Amino acid sequence: MPQLEEVPQLEAMTWPEAEALTRDSIVAVPIGSTEQHGPHLPLGTDSEVAVALCRRLAQRCGQVVVAPLLPYGASGEHAGFPGTVSIGSAALASVLIELGRSLDRFDGVVFISAHGGNADALAEAVGTLRAEGRHILSWAPRVPGGDAHAGRTETSLMLALKPTAVRHGQAQAGDTRSLAALLPRLRAEGVAAVSPNVVLGDPSGASAEEGAALLDALADDLARAVEERWQ
Repeated sequence: MPQLEEVPQLEAMTWPEAEALTRDSIVAVPIGSTEQHGPHLPLGTDSEVAVALCRRLAQRCGQVVVAPLLPYGASGEHAGFPGTVSIGSAALASVLIELGRSLDRFDGVVFISAHGGNADALAEAVGTLRAEGRHILSWAPRVPGGDAHAGRTETSLMLALKPTAVRHGQAQAGDTRSLAALLPRLRAEGVAAVSPNVVLGDPSGASAEEGAALLDALADDLARAVEERWQ
């Protein structure tokens, strides 16, 4: 299996090199966010996870080329926290639609989003692009029993991906109720209304080992979804 840095990356290619791949290659587009992730995780946490999953997909599926990261998403629920940058669902959907159209010469496109707030925009974009006859897949990580935001799940992922970015001394538990219980008020009033430290979960017990296992499991699930879509 190749090292992660050896996977095909669109930004590193010349246009003739990209043209040679267009007939049978799938472009994986990592979609993240730039938003607060509690007092202990960096603003680019979702982006780091999205890129890592795209690269692992390319390891598992030889026809996959990794596109540059889209680092901005729909993060309105995190508005008001310094460093959070949101373009909103409408703008994100428009960007994704145009990205899908511009990658038309490839066999297909898979959008890989690591931020839950991007879901509505992705659904709109995928619906439009499929109606136009394009081969599009949208995928987002799902961790059974995982917490929602800046808790043990994301802290473990970041400990596996970029351990020096985790501020261990600042980690603290937030609201540990399920996302389903929190969602109505979260959507209406934002994350701060349900958790003053804007953590939804508890980072206690997070580890790099757990994060690495989660990344492998998520990448396997993603690869299966791509293989099923492009049999």
